Amino acid sequence: MQSARAPSATKLIVVIDDDPLVLDAMGGLLRSWGYRVVSAPSDHAALASLAQKQQPPDLIVCDFHLSEGTGIEAIERIRNSAPIPAFLISGDAAPERLREARARGYDLMHKPLDPTRLRAMLNEAFGRSSVPGARKQ
Repeated sequence: MQSARAPSATKLIVVIDDDPLVLDAMGGLLRSWGYRVVSAPSDHAALASLAQKQQPPDLIVCDFHLSEGTGIEAIERIRNSAPIPAFLISGDAAPERLREARARGYDLMHKPLDPTRLRAMLNEAFGRSSVPGARKQ
C-alpha cells in the first residue's frame, strides 16, 4: 500500500479557488490521495505559502474565475519562468471558457469535479513530458 502512495507523497499541488468550500474539499481529496497541498484563495496567497515551503509546486489547479482576475493569469504568475503543469476548473459551463482555456493550452474541468476524472487529469498532468499546459499530441 505504501509503494502505491509513495509517488504522490512527493508531489506538491497548488489549488487556487476563491470559494473556501471548494478549497477545503479539493485539498481534502488530494490529501486523502497522498498529495501535499497548498490551498489558497489567490495566486498571491499561494506564492506566499510556497515561499515558506521553499519548493515550487509540481502542479497547479486553479479556478477560471477568481476575484482578482482569471485563473490563466494566476497560473502564469505562479509559473513565472518555471515549467509547471496546470489545469483550470470552472463552474461556468459556457463554451467560450473551454475555447479560451484550450486556446491558451490548458485543460478545463467543470465543477462539480468527478473524482475519477480528476485522478485521470492528475495522472495525465504528471505524465506529460512536453511544455506544461500544452496538450499531449
